[in-house]
Amino acid sequence: VLSYYVEALWFASLGYQDVFRKALALQWTVFLAFSAVTFLVLYGWFLVLRRVYARDLPSGSTIFIGGQTFRLPVERILGFIGLLASLLIAVITGTSYMAEWPTFALYWYAPRTTGGVLDPIFDKPINFYLFTLPAWQLVASWLVTLAVIACLVAVSFIFVSGRTRMLAGGRGGYIPLPWRGFSLAFGFFLLALAIRAYISRFEQILDNHTIFDGVTYTDAHVTLTGMLVVCAALVLGAAIVSIGVVSVRWLLGAAAPAVVCYLVVQILGWYVGSFIVKPNELARERPYITYNIDFTRQAYGLNHLLQREFPAETTVEAADAANNQATLQNIRLWDWRALQDTLRQIQEIRTYYDFPDIDIDRYEINGAMREVMLAARELNIDKLPESSRNWINEKLIYTHGYGITMNPVNGFTTEGLPTLILSNMPIQSTEPSFVVKRPEIYFGELTNTEVYVKTRQQEFNYPQGQTNSLTSYEGTGGVQIGGFLRRVLIAFDRGDITKLPFSDDVTKESRLLMRRNVRERVAALAPFLTYDSDPYIVIGDDGRLSWIIDAFTTSDSYPYSTHYTLRSTTINYLRNSVKAVIDAYDGTTTLYVFDTQDPVITAYRQIFPALFKDATAMPPALRKHVRYPELLLRLQAAAYAVYHMTDPQVFYNREDLWTVASEVGMDESGQQKTLAMEPNFVLMKLPGETNIEFVEILPFTPANRNNLIGWIAGRSDGTQYGTSIVYDFPKTKLVDGPLQVEARIDQNAQLSGQLTLWNQQGSHVRRGTLLVIPCGRALLYAEPIYLQAERSPMPELRLVVLALQDRLAYGPTFDSAMRALFEGETSSLSAAAPLEAERNAPASAAAKKPTSDLNALIAGAAKDLADYQRLTAEGKLGEAGQKLEQLKRKLDELNARQK
Repeated sequence: VLSYYVEALWFASLGYQDVFRKALALQWTVFLAFSAVTFLVLYGWFLVLRRVYARDLPSGSTIFIGGQTFRLPVERILGFIGLLASLLIAVITGTSYMAEWPTFALYWYAPRTTGGVLDPIFDKPINFYLFTLPAWQLVASWLVTLAVIACLVAVSFIFVSGRTRMLAGGRGGYIPLPWRGFSLAFGFFLLALAIRAYISRFEQILDNHTIFDGVTYTDAHVTLTGMLVVCAALVLGAAIVSIGVVSVRWLLGAAAPAVVCYLVVQILGWYVGSFIVKPNELARERPYITYNIDFTRQAYGLNHLLQREFPAETTVEAADAANNQATLQNIRLWDWRALQDTLRQIQEIRTYYDFPDIDIDRYEINGAMREVMLAARELNIDKLPESSRNWINEKLIYTHGYGITMNPVNGFTTEGLPTLILSNMPIQSTEPSFVVKRPEIYFGELTNTEVYVKTRQQEFNYPQGQTNSLTSYEGTGGVQIGGFLRRVLIAFDRGDITKLPFSDDVTKESRLLMRRNVRERVAALAPFLTYDSDPYIVIGDDGRLSWIIDAFTTSDSYPYSTHYTLRSTTINYLRNSVKAVIDAYDGTTTLYVFDTQDPVITAYRQIFPALFKDATAMPPALRKHVRYPELLLRLQAAAYAVYHMTDPQVFYNREDLWTVASEVGMDESGQQKTLAMEPNFVLMKLPGETNIEFVEILPFTPANRNNLIGWIAGRSDGTQYGTSIVYDFPKTKLVDGPLQVEARIDQNAQLSGQLTLWNQQGSHVRRGTLLVIPCGRALLYAEPIYLQAERSPMPELRLVVLALQDRLAYGPTFDSAMRALFEGETSSLSAAAPLEAERNAPASAAAKKPTSDLNALIAGAAKDLADYQRLTAEGKLGEAGQKLEQLKRKLDELNARQK
């Protein structure tokens, strides 16, 4: 009760008290309904059996304890056990089904549509599978469980009454009265199985098979009809064992017809599958494969994808640099991991701050749209010094993070650091148009603790020289502490009973900020939605910071759709229907509906009309920052890799199977390995379009191949928001994939030699994400390369590699690499910044040998490396070993010259 009270206060603080009351009413309605019916059935059945067996039940039992005789009232004890067991089972049942309240709520509130898309097997509307079938499945499982318990209770009475031996009564072997109870329970069990068998027919349309999901030829011609026969046999068996006078033989054989029918169905199914379908599988399964293709494409929105041809030409002229300057000037050279490590060194300011994530977005700068990277500076309470870890500091003083950083995706200083537009504390801006009026972050990704604000203690705002800037919360978010009784109740619920009631700093006007982690916040508000794991920060026109989280509706019962695993959950339907917006200062949370065609979110809006708002109600300053979700594009890409094959024969043979392209990246441990590419946000002009757009792209390769075959783009701007385009490459042309471009970089003698040299000098090379960006009629590949000293966790940009299909160029800066690629300048490493060891070496050391000799040595090392790679690929391992020894000698000499 106490927990419900504080929950009600929290929902009310957000303005959603009606949502809380409705959800609570639905939960308890489900609990009470299942608990009450379960109790009435079980206890009523117990009373019936006790009356049936009244003559055979012992009235009492005598026991001897300590020389004294005691008589136990067995009948009363049995009655108490029956009542207690019925109550316990009823409560357990109600509690377990209470968690399924969204399923029953959807069934009750969803529109009962009969038109629209119908499944091709049963002619049922989609809503039947999304809302009705899941509820039927739960009720059927409940009935089977009840029937099993009823049978067990009947058997228990037989043993207690001592009537375990059947009495012979004439040739028919009629069952005596004590066994009639079990026959009724067994009849109920057979009837529940009949209901379950009938529902299982509809579940065939959701089954997974080797080639496709859904009803197969064998199912359509044998199983569906056969299960109806099994269902009828079960009903017949239930009728037989439930009549007043039956024989032992009839009781034992009541289920036999159903068992026989089921076995016959299985044998027929095996025969049809083995001797009719297998020899002619494609011909037999063709219509069912078509159903699977069509409905899978509907379930994941693939049927709305636009398809276009992309020529993937190879010349510099095809890249059309002059008409694609907006794309070229927004190529992302900052890898988000490298930027995160750098910001942690130059912008954390204090050890208790952290940048948990890097977000990519677009903003207008000096009248032009630019792609930028943003990072919220959050307070990590776990990084406070141990001497500062006390209740007052953690709950009253260190309450929030402060500010954000912003930098262009390709902005670098001469030292290889990011060019920051927003930085420092208080926030400094190099662009007058960016003003952050509320930089405090009370709600974020690291705000996992609860705090009290509007107290007598001033809160730490940000460090300022020898002193600290202090502030007091001015927002309206959170639960008001109120009087002493309310304070004590809140303290008990939040586990703060030893501190909160006795704190002089906390007043009745103070507020408790709970559920400050934005993911936890939206999950508590609308637990029936699935949320993207990557919230992103947005600067509004009013200077306030807000978080946006993409929310999805899912189902695992969309007919004929293939299932995929999403965070350990199996689904076969996904829609990005909702955008959740959380104010970083006061925690105001709003859910905006962006897909009004989604039947699931339509049903939830019927249940909670106050919870959702139309997309048109989203402030324009936020609306222009919504984006195509990463989770959606990943799942669509996985589905499209198979379901772009719409011809059943091609699909059956998997003739054109695709996969998401792979690249050389860093895993969670920081080791480089081959990984599937992540979706990349790019500000670019799509082929065939006239304006630049913020799109999310992901390239494809043929299965088990490294060359590119196409790419998918999710659009985020204006009226095109939420639409996707797939560009297909010519199948007669070999287009390099990311791994092939990486190999070209490794095989370049000068580049390879330089990277090898850098890795020998107390530093290591970090290769950023390889971007594959359509530019004009060609594909442009871009990879930043960073250098990171072992004693410094801060990577610095040292090289930019650009490539077309037939051309590779590089330079110490993006501009130099661009000139080398498009203007024919010679690629150069000369301006690349030296290593720490090189910078700190005395001038005399550099003068030991002439520069020309040093360059010749580097070139020789690069040639030895290239020869080693070539000979290894050719299998000439002996010669390759000799080249490797020569390379080592040259590297040793280079090391000696640097000392």
